Amino acid sequence: MPAIELVVCMGSACFSRGNIKVLDLIQGYLREHGLEQDVQVRGTLCQDRCRQGPNVTIQGECFCGMEPKAILQTLEERLGQSAGDVR
Repeated sequence: MPAIELVVCMGSACFSRGNIKVLDLIQGYLREHGLEQDVQVRGTLCQDRCRQGPNVTIQGECFCGMEPKAILQTLEERLGQSAGDVR
């Protein structure tokens, strides 16, 4: 069972701000770093932070404004190289 939960807001505002690109980058990062089995990625309905999207929650902590560069940096900071290195 995955040890880490990562949730992507799939509301219409986040969609219009590029959440699909962010989701693609997340999945690519997990594949590249061998973390697919350690991280459960799922979508959620609107998180009521529409003006701040795209929004991603990692282990209960919400990250707003996740543009492509920001999500990659956040994944590196929060996930490190392995799921055992969650920060």
